[in-house]
Amino acid sequence: MNFSSSIHRNIQAKRLAVKLTAKGENYVQQGHPWVFSDSIIKINDDAQTGDLAIIFGKRKNGMIGIGLYDAESPIRIKIIYNQGKPTQIDDAFFLRKIESAYQKRLPLLKTNTTSYRLIFGENDGFPSLIADVYDTVLVVKLYSQIWLPYLKTILESLVKTSNCKTVVLRLSRGLEQSTSHQLKDGEVVYGTLDHEVVEFVEHGVNFSANVIKGHKTGYFLDHRENRRQVGLLSKNKTVLDVFSYAGGFSVHALANGAKEVSSLDISAQALEIAVHNGELNNYSGKHITLAGDAFKILEELISAKKKFDVVVIDPPSFAKQQSEIQLAKKKYAQLARLGEKLTAREGFLVLASCSSRVSATAFYDINEQTLLATKRSFSVLQKTQHDVDHPIGFEEGAYLKCGYYKFQD
Repeated sequence: MNFSSSIHRNIQAKRLAVKLTAKGENYVQQGHPWVFSDSIIKINDDAQTGDLAIIFGKRKNGMIGIGLYDAESPIRIKIIYNQGKPTQIDDAFFLRKIESAYQKRLPLLKTNTTSYRLIFGENDGFPSLIADVYDTVLVVKLYSQIWLPYLKTILESLVKTSNCKTVVLRLSRGLEQSTSHQLKDGEVVYGTLDHEVVEFVEHGVNFSANVIKGHKTGYFLDHRENRRQVGLLSKNKTVLDVFSYAGGFSVHALANGAKEVSSLDISAQALEIAVHNGELNNYSGKHITLAGDAFKILEELISAKKKFDVVVIDPPSFAKQQSEIQLAKKKYAQLARLGEKLTAREGFLVLASCSSRVSATAFYDINEQTLLATKRSFSVLQKTQHDVDHPIGFEEGAYLKCGYYKFQD
């Protein structure tokens, strides 16, 4: 396989012998993929990012896990193997892990869908690495330098498993600013890319993603099943899609026969993409775009006595750190209140959260308490999590939750 010259041959990483506190050891044995710096009792003095950290337990001094050392992060060791038995970390090891991840996605790939997440970071045993497929283009996003020594073998295995023709590399801001490599964000490192906007299919609905400049890898794949279900609810209905970004929910609604869809987002550029994505499909409904602050526009729609048969509210993460949790909860309650006021009689309100620091239990409780206070009669149709290509491997890996509420009056 011919990769760009910025992808070096695999660099031989050192092996580090690591001892942890009793608490740190317990976390590793329970399958948690993170070892924080304060859990490390003993490690080689010359440890460098990307080195293999072999973690030894107190009992019989046996190996309990293997991770990659990250000098730049408070999560100092990111676990890639914790089955206790000795194993070789080589090309075959990474290929086995990638093939195992691919097998989990097979049910999705049997549907009319050509985009999926092949590697979901820690949840697939690849901490700080994401790999998304858009048709024949594989987009790999790196969030840490730990993968640089192993990048060539991982990319080869990803291409072999996915049969993709092109690989685009995306870098986190920290990696972009690093001088320890020659990689560039948005670089095509394998194959050719005719256009930075790649078209793909999601349950029979056509979409596009800008794989060079778009957020994350170009699109948000985790809500795919929720988008499909909103589409099924939308036939002959009026729909409001709040924080619509590239129009995921809007386009499914239009493609499934919605009468009128309003996409609301702060980014006029994102709304242009939403309109473009809509036009990739045949639809007869009306597509309206509303650019501006969601909270403000929702208040204006309420003042104008607007009502919608289906209201979807899928905000960005409100709690990126511990200190923001309380404010995030208030915002979720506020959005549930605003959404209810805009939902028509016998209408559907779909409320989502991608804040991992706000638990699913807390989120659903906020929604239900807020809706109960309105005195409107409603039922909870369902509560969903990530789609099948976003498996949950540890507690913090579960961030997405979505509740469907139907009003009886």
